[in-house]
Amino acid sequence: GEVGGYERPNWFARNGAKPEYQYSYKRQNWFEFSAAEHRAVREAVGMYDVSSFGKFRVTGSDALATLQRLSCADIAVPVGGLVYTQWLNTRGGIEADLTIARQAEAVFLVMTGVASTYRDSWHLRKNLLGDTFVEDLSAAYACLAIQGPQARTVLAKVTDCDLSNRAFTFATGCLTKVAGVEVWLQRISYTGELGWELLIPASAAPRVYQALWQAGLTEDICNVGLHAVNSLRLEKGFRHWGHDMGPTDNLQQAGLAFTAKPEVKDFIGRDVFLATKAVGLPERRLVQFRLHDPEPLLYHHEPIVFDEQIVGYLTSGMYGHSLGSAIGMGYVNLPNLTAENIRTGAFEIEIARKRFTVEASLHGFYDPTGARMRA
Repeated sequence: GEVGGYERPNWFARNGAKPEYQYSYKRQNWFEFSAAEHRAVREAVGMYDVSSFGKFRVTGSDALATLQRLSCADIAVPVGGLVYTQWLNTRGGIEADLTIARQAEAVFLVMTGVASTYRDSWHLRKNLLGDTFVEDLSAAYACLAIQGPQARTVLAKVTDCDLSNRAFTFATGCLTKVAGVEVWLQRISYTGELGWELLIPASAAPRVYQALWQAGLTEDICNVGLHAVNSLRLEKGFRHWGHDMGPTDNLQQAGLAFTAKPEVKDFIGRDVFLATKAVGLPERRLVQFRLHDPEPLLYHHEPIVFDEQIVGYLTSGMYGHSLGSAIGMGYVNLPNLTAENIRTGAFEIEIARKRFTVEASLHGFYDPTGARMRA
């Protein structure tokens, strides 16, 4: 596939299959390959390339103040801390969805999706305060993600870093050596499994990849494409900026109000966030759906039906291989959208003019407590 000028593998052909798409309205030729990649991450270990991520180093005596003003989450974490946050506009809409790592007292690493790189860079630079500097590291550094129950076992073979749960907790990072190469290693997951991301000098990335691959052979390591990453994140209910949220969606609607810390600090959009929160339940909420029928497929923009009326459209969809049916998420426009009313509501998804019953929830259907990625 290609996004933002980067070529990225969507799936890996195996057993002599041709690495090319054979299009169909039903399950395409890549379906089973992607399913195997998905299961590898859930059951063993998988590795995928996210070098296309936008990466910015923000430094200076006012770097923290700049990022605190932009971010709804609290960025004033100890050195080594990693924060998931959104950047809002003055209307409370979501301008960016990203992570920020505090690498040193006045050094921060901002990482965002490839399609948002230039947009987020512009938004960051137009909001700089005083002594703040931004360096674009996107092309200088590659990024590999290693995910799955055996990720710790594999990674431990190529680094002396203590990867135990006590020493290396979720949402932290550090500079360390992997296969003799200095990397920024951060524990984070977009799959819902135990895992790390490695920020690697681009020229050394092949060496680190080969070391991880060799170390993982005894654990049945698998190369993973972006189709599998998409199905993994959808099972977990993880959002994707540009599909599941954007500048016209607020935190309450997107189910991300938990990230905001208005009691700790001020930030762009704070007043609107508080005013919206005070109103109570939004009449537009992002809802997770799972088809009862295991055969149909979901992609995005399928109508969401309630009481014979279209009440929204899916923003994302994919097959949930761990759940045994297609899954998706989309905004529902209805009054009194409590968690219980959503769970018990008679929702349907329309596919090719046929309606299918679904299970609905405000939370992801896979490991809703997040225990696996914190194991």
